[in-house]
Amino acid sequence: MRRRRRFANVAALVSALLLAIVTASCAAIPTESQPKAIPQPNAGQATQEVPEPELGLDPLSVVREFVRNSVQPANDYAASRAYLSGPLREQWQPDPSLRVIEDEFGTVYAPEAEQPADPNERVVALRAVEVGRLAADHSFIAGVEDYRTPVRVRRQADGEWRIVDPPDGIVITENDFNDAYLQVPVYFFAPDSTALVSDLRYVVARPQSGLPARVVDLLLSGPSDGLTGAVRNPIGESAALDSNVTISNDGALVVPLTGLGEEPVQERELMAAQVVRSLQHVTTSRVKLLSDGTPLVSGQPEWRPSDLPAYDTVSAPSAELPGLMTVNGRVRSLGTGAPIEGPAGSGAYQVVSAAQAINGNQLAVVVSSGDQVRLRVGDYGAQAQEVELTASLLTRPTWRPPVSKDDKSTEVWTVADGDQVTRVQQDADGQWVALPVNASELSDPGWISALRLSRDGARAALVVDGKLVVASVVRTASGATLRAPRVLQEDRLTSVVDVDWIDHDTLVAVTSSDRAPVARVSVDGFQFDQYNTSNLTPPMRAVTAAPGRPIVVADRSGLWTAAEIGAVWVPHDQSAAGAEPFYPG
Repeated sequence: MRRRRRFANVAALVSALLLAIVTASCAAIPTESQPKAIPQPNAGQATQEVPEPELGLDPLSVVREFVRNSVQPANDYAASRAYLSGPLREQWQPDPSLRVIEDEFGTVYAPEAEQPADPNERVVALRAVEVGRLAADHSFIAGVEDYRTPVRVRRQADGEWRIVDPPDGIVITENDFNDAYLQVPVYFFAPDSTALVSDLRYVVARPQSGLPARVVDLLLSGPSDGLTGAVRNPIGESAALDSNVTISNDGALVVPLTGLGEEPVQERELMAAQVVRSLQHVTTSRVKLLSDGTPLVSGQPEWRPSDLPAYDTVSAPSAELPGLMTVNGRVRSLGTGAPIEGPAGSGAYQVVSAAQAINGNQLAVVVSSGDQVRLRVGDYGAQAQEVELTASLLTRPTWRPPVSKDDKSTEVWTVADGDQVTRVQQDADGQWVALPVNASELSDPGWISALRLSRDGARAALVVDGKLVVASVVRTASGATLRAPRVLQEDRLTSVVDVDWIDHDTLVAVTSSDRAPVARVSVDGFQFDQYNTSNLTPPMRAVTAAPGRPIVVADRSGLWTAAEIGAVWVPHDQSAAGAEPFYPG
């Protein structure tokens, strides 16, 4: 199982950054953001002499070592270039993306019919299972497929075998990728609220002293392709570093920006939040934010994460809301088991599924109506309006976050009859109206059995024909579109039945499989952790999660809860056969 490599030993960064002061003053300002050469101001990365490969390697070993040495990105992958023939060491221009393959891979001789007539040349077949790639914007794009490529090697004048026709790009194993790259969230905002949206990216992990500069460089490059159009970027496209990211004499990390324009103080505070939150995983230093040489926000020259407003309150349910569950056609409290007030709890509705808004003030319920189902939306505990949306089946509703924590949400999503992604929006007259969502980018328009909006509203997680899919939500004046859908962990998660968001960038999925009934997956699909299976009775039926809350799952016998990956599942206090739990959102 792969584990998230959030940088744990952040205290070591302080001394490393201080050591970089002298070298930082003469380092180059970053000019590009490509995987093979992430600009590293403050890194102190002098050109190092790369040792020649071991003598006497056979062609198969040359290709294998070429791949193994791709874990060292320093000096434009000089360590792997050492396995190329002399002229190619300078001429090779690999594709800017990076292929990540499973740790077990093969190098075998190609069939004799494909071998050159020249006895001093051999063709080696590099065979592996590709699990995804690191794109040019430093986001990981999951995708499992067989990887096969021929690699031509030639015996040199000194008798050593070297590669003369290398792969088109860098190929690196999962473990090596985990060692060489650090996952960091870079932050943007939801389009119409102050909800922070994390954009998972990967930077070269060493040297540690250059991490802050590399993270700032990624932030200034804007959102990844998968989130383009789904988030707001207060920093803007014209922002740049005025000089290098450095450590001041008093130990503060100095981030000197330029090109921010004459933005009001509210926008500049959002910019500060973007930088400080993006840096919090790679430095413990105070952050001194400058705009053209003066403090970015007047009166606030330095920042720590604790200085920022609580932007996450709009996208995280209050601890005072224990969650709800549907049991035998009624909505009950997940905390006490008591029916909630109003028709959804009294039995006036035959409730099939339900969703509570993040602030707890609204409720959407799917109710049985003969051989069909209907959606009702309204205030919590009150009579709800019936929406003009007829279907045989509707997925459990999911709420879009409000503009602020004191506002009500004006939109709830569901899927009708497995293929009609629908948002139900409140119009100017207070009526809830069903509108279609453009889901044409879903490459496989299979049966959609679950849909959960992220609590920041920027993404949607779907279960499509048992596969876990994540897409960004792009909004325009003409409507909403699910964009850049990606299947996550398709080799491990093949029978998903439900999904929910643990936090901004982490999902929990439950399946009908005995092998992996409950799993945690990063939003980009790279990290995968399987929960303990003790006490569970697959197949699983439902799951709910929220920031800072224990996971609650439903299996054949009832409800179970666990707080950690390795924890044994214990019965929920309000466990009941047939219950389906849900936290607000």
